[in-house]
Amino acid sequence: MITKTLINLALEEDSVFNDITTREFVDEDKVAGAVLIANKSGILCGVGVFIKVFKTIDERCRVSLKKRDCSHIKQGDKILEITGPARAILSGERTALNFLQYMSGIATLTNKFVTSLNNGKAKIYDTRKTIPGYRKLAKYAVRCGGGTNHRIGLADMVLIKDNHLKLTKDLSTKVSEFREKYKNVPIEVECENIKQINQALDAKADIIMLDNTNFEDTKKMITLIRKHSTERYKPEIEISGGINAETAAEFAKVDVNRISIGMITHSSPVLDLSLEITVT
Repeated sequence: MITKTLINLALEEDSVFNDITTREFVDEDKVAGAVLIANKSGILCGVGVFIKVFKTIDERCRVSLKKRDCSHIKQGDKILEITGPARAILSGERTALNFLQYMSGIATLTNKFVTSLNNGKAKIYDTRKTIPGYRKLAKYAVRCGGGTNHRIGLADMVLIKDNHLKLTKDLSTKVSEFREKYKNVPIEVECENIKQINQALDAKADIIMLDNTNFEDTKKMITLIRKHSTERYKPEIEISGGINAETAAEFAKVDVNRISIGMITHSSPVLDLSLEITVT
């Protein structure tokens, strides 16, 4: 339903059903074919949305798939072929590519981070730093790239950030009261210093996030957390803040479970793909 709404909004935004160039220069009964080509290597994601764009414009469009979502593609690969009314193909090209390039870009960058970990135990997680309305598409793309989704929305789990801590007098008591009401909801606490880590440990947080800490401080904080871990209580440790592919690989060498990276959804470059007319 969300995808259908987004596609309709995108088609309306681009005035696809009032494409004066195509309408005035291409005959209404003209049939055409086109091929989708990869201009760069990466991870493909969003083929289903790409096809739905053309089907929304004209149900007569037919697609022959060569590559599927989550596939590794290389420069020059043919991803799919499409045939149908020429006007529909020409008018829908940009909208369809916008979705596909956006999602493939996220999947490709995510995979770069996942690969940098060299099969370590840490996993790459996304964040809620997404374009409004596009979160489910972005998080699906993260999974295509081999990453893991953090919470989808605010209702999925507790994440107590620094601003929450400023407004919470007794974290341990609040956590205990929360767990009486919600038995199976994970609780994560964001920490930037030793004081906050001690608060999180006292509260028995399920996940402790070390936010914007340098490598040496991170190692000290991890040592402290593991010192207070027991067989019954061993919180997961998450690293977040200003991480690139190189630093992710460094953090993966220490005892962490999660590395969350906002840039994979808010700053990933699009993957270069093009749709070329082949049959007229």
